Amino acid sequence: MSDERREGYDGTGPGAITPDGCAVEVWTRLPVGEAPDVIEGAVPAGASILELGCGVGRMTHPLTDRGFTVTAVDESAAMLAQVRDGVRTVRSPIERLDLGERFDVVLLASFLVHAGDVAVRQGLLETCRRHVAEDGCVLVQREGEDWHRNVPRESRIGADGLVRIASATPVGDGVNSVHVEYEFPDARWTQTFLSRPLSTEAFEQALADAGLGVERYLTEDRTWVRARPAARAGAVT
Repeated sequence: MSDERREGYDGTGPGAITPDGCAVEVWTRLPVGEAPDVIEGAVPAGASILELGCGVGRMTHPLTDRGFTVTAVDESAAMLAQVRDGVRTVRSPIERLDLGERFDVVLLASFLVHAGDVAVRQGLLETCRRHVAEDGCVLVQREGEDWHRNVPRESRIGADGLVRIASATPVGDGVNSVHVEYEFPDARWTQTFLSRPLSTEAFEQALADAGLGVERYLTEDRTWVRARPAARAGAVT
């Protein structure tokens, strides 16, 4: 499997850089925040979870600690090497994954649904639909509605780190090139990637095109969403 950089994606700084420009060491330093709490509150205890784009295991490890059985998928061997022993890992591009299995929960976090390439985005969502049990759910993390307009902006990472969303530049066809900077006392990294902003209507249509429907928005800012196979989705709240 190639580690060649994807077109429109880049990254700089020490250590391994993944095809989509992520620096592995940066992700080992980033806090996981409230995500495990949101996930735990939205799914049955002890559920089987297929985590798509697990990275270094920032969410994998808290979820396994809470009693969930996690299958962690990433295309980067360097990322998967950081996932603790005892967790099942699979190296594969998400959009081509076909395990022949169904899970109680499929997790698509880290704003992956905003992939710049529409075909890739739909491939991600079709992978979700292909792997979710008929009575299961898909949890998706969306960007905030002002994410591309509210730039530049920055926030602290722990006691001594800083992440800066420096720019979100239109590059055509509704896609922005987003440039992010990470600064720590001992090192600095950058990442540039393509992201397609999605209105609520466009997001829900993308889900529908993959055979999924929104059941509920889980957070007040509507960035976390629980979807179901379309026949079971029911009313949106």
